[in-house]
Parts: sequence; C-alpha cells; structure tokens
Amino acid sequence: MEAGAGGSRAHLAALVLARGGSKGIPLKNIKLLAGVPLIGWVLRAAIDAGVFHSVWVSTDHDEIEKVAKQFGAQVHRRSPEVSQDSSTSLEAITEFLSHHHEVDIVGNIQATSPCLHPSDLIKVAELIQKEGFDSVFSVVRRHQFRWSEVKKGENKMTEPQNLNPAKRYRRQDWPGELYENGSFYFAKRHLIEKGYLQGGKMAYYEMRAEHSVDIDIDIDWPIAEQRVLSFGYFGKEPLKEVKLLVCSIDGCLTNGRIYVTEDRKEMVSYDYRDIVGIDLLKKRGIQVRLISERDCSKTLSAMQLGCIAKVSATNKLQVLEDWQKDMGLSWKEVAYLGNEDSDVECLKKAGMSGVPADACAVAQKAAGYICKSNGGCGAVREFAEHIFLLLEKVNSARKQMEEMSSAGKETGGNENSRRGNKELMKKK
Repeated sequence: MEAGAGGSRAHLAALVLARGGSKGIPLKNIKLLAGVPLIGWVLRAAIDAGVFHSVWVSTDHDEIEKVAKQFGAQVHRRSPEVSQDSSTSLEAITEFLSHHHEVDIVGNIQATSPCLHPSDLIKVAELIQKEGFDSVFSVVRRHQFRWSEVKKGENKMTEPQNLNPAKRYRRQDWPGELYENGSFYFAKRHLIEKGYLQGGKMAYYEMRAEHSVDIDIDIDWPIAEQRVLSFGYFGKEPLKEVKLLVCSIDGCLTNGRIYVTEDRKEMVSYDYRDIVGIDLLKKRGIQVRLISERDCSKTLSAMQLGCIAKVSATNKLQVLEDWQKDMGLSWKEVAYLGNEDSDVECLKKAGMSGVPADACAVAQKAAGYICKSNGGCGAVREFAEHIFLLLEKVNSARKQMEEMSSAGKETGGNENSRRGNKELMKKK
C-alpha cells in the first residue's frame, strides 16, 4: 500500500504485531474500544500519517486479518514458531523482514496504544529518514519518586533513588524522568538483523502524557474507552457538530420483533432509556428523525416521540439525502443509526454512524461505532452518549489537524527529541 512517503528511497514500513492468543482478554487486539476494534486506532493513525510506504499487521489469526484489511493494512501471516506466548517482538519482526526484502526501516507500532496520533509518527519518520538515526523509540515523562525495594526478610532500610527526602522537589520545579512507553520502536534493517531494536545512533521521542496510553499496563478497558474518546485520533476529516440523527425504527429503536394479538393488532416494545436518549439529543439542539421500511405510523403515534418520521421507505438513502439537503447540512453533520442491509449505504454516507450490537454483519462493517447494547435495549441512548462525547472533541480535533500540518513542515524534530539525541550521542 502506497502511503506517500515523501519520495524517500528507503522503504519505511509500519508493522503492528497482533497475535491471536492473549492471556488476559481473548482476541484483545480486535475487541471493540469506543466502538472501534483496538487495532483500528493505530492503523488509522499510521495510514493517515502518510509517511509509510506500506502498513502491515503480522498475525496468526483469521479474524484479526479481516479487521486489518478492513482498515487498509496488508497482512503478514506469521508462523507458529513466532506466535507462542514466549515469542518476542524482535523474533516476529525478524521473520517479517525475512519475507519482505523491500523493507529498509520498520516502525513497530504497539496495537495497545490507541491514543497514538499521526503527528507523532510524522516527526519520528523525519528523525530516522532525514536526520540519520538508526533507531527511535517513544518515551513519556513521569514525575514519580523512586525508592529501593526491600524484600521480605531482608534486614535493611529502603533508600531514595532519585530524590533527597530533605529537599523534596515540587512537581513544577522538577523536570521528571523519561520512561519507555512502548508505543513504537523504529529501527533500520541492519540493526534488527543484528538482534537489536535499539542501538546505533539512537534517539527518543517524547510523547504527550495524555497520548501515552497502554491498556496492557496502565488502565482497564472502561477507563481506556474514556481516554480514547477524550484524546484519541478520529481521522483526517475534522469533526463537526452533529445537527441531525436519523434512526432506523425496526431493530434500533425497537428490538425488531412484532407481536400480533388475536384481533390482528401489531405490538412492539421499546426501552425507556432510548426515549430519554432522544429527549437529550433534542435538548442539545440535535434533530432526531426516524425511518422504517414498513408502515408503522400507528405505533409511532402511540409512542408520542414528537419526531419527524418516514415510514414505508423503499429507498432509505434517498430519504436521508433529501433530509440532508432540505436542512442544508454537510454529511459530517449527519449521524445515522441502522442495523440492516438496507441501512448500509446510509451508514457509509453519514459523518457519524452506528449500529446496535446485534446488527447484521454487513451493517457492522459499514459502521463507525458498534454499540454494546442490542436494538430496543438501550442502543439509541448509548449512541446518543457517543455523539455527546465526540462533540466535545470538535475543538481538540481542530487542534490535532493544526499539529499534523506543522509537524509535516518541521525540519528539526521537537526540542525534547533533540535534547535526547545529544545526550545519547555523548554516551556513545
């Protein structure tokens, strides 16, 4: 996959290692995190950075391969020998290089770092391609005082490792220390073939603390979702405030079941949480409209939602396009919640799209967000909360785009990287 690597002769490949086995969470690498498969967050950042000649996922699992390809990555099927619990990243990377002789530099990106941004990768690529470093790795600054460990039964006292207890620093007066955060390791082929990911002319790249998230180590899944929604990268296109949510009635607002009484009257059930979600959207100035392929006008009348609705819709996309034009909205200002084959084109068009957890496979593939709740069981409320969280990112997303633009123009890396380069060169 050509990603536009600025005409550099050296082939720079992004490589994400994603083994199917996991001691903690089964198939963790493709588990949904804030509605997106975990591995999808870093693949999106790598592809949008535009500095890689190719973007790869090394895996031994069919489902991971499918997800990787959905996000635009190529797949290297790793061998069983480097897919064991005891296998190292270096072994997997070395095997990849043995099958891809065109690759000169590997950017090994960790799948469990969902807050990685393209702007970071752009700057690192510049360090290794233009400034001649053999390896660059990510670090984060921490303000933590360390003490020596005293094991049980040892007759000694703990000792301070990086402070004088009599003159403790205030946080603002102490620069802190740099720690590897594992987000990425870039290295040239000759170094890797010698058995190193770090060596030669080395440099570190300091990531912002809020982007330095490792869900293997730092935080559990629910907290990770909140961090990603606040600090994750959501794509090149700047987010806009949603003005319209169109929701499919059958299978989203309801569970899709139709109950028929003895006197041939149809009945459906809905979740009150979804009604609350619709009310909250309206209070935020977001118009909610409903759509169905069947004639359910009597049901809607009984529910008293106060929403414009189109029933007996034979072409949902045409209805959606008409509403979008009538309201004078861009597609980025339209959200769509669907669950069936007939919703797929609408899901692809809308700037924000979602499906209930029990939506059909093709609808899930087309959606940007997959709810944890089933249709008729809180999915509308959950998607409304997702919309609210993304609205909070509108301003920060604009800032991200400015950072990406400036990162591409910089020629000297950032100040922190330069300081690290000088220190490492002195040690050599």
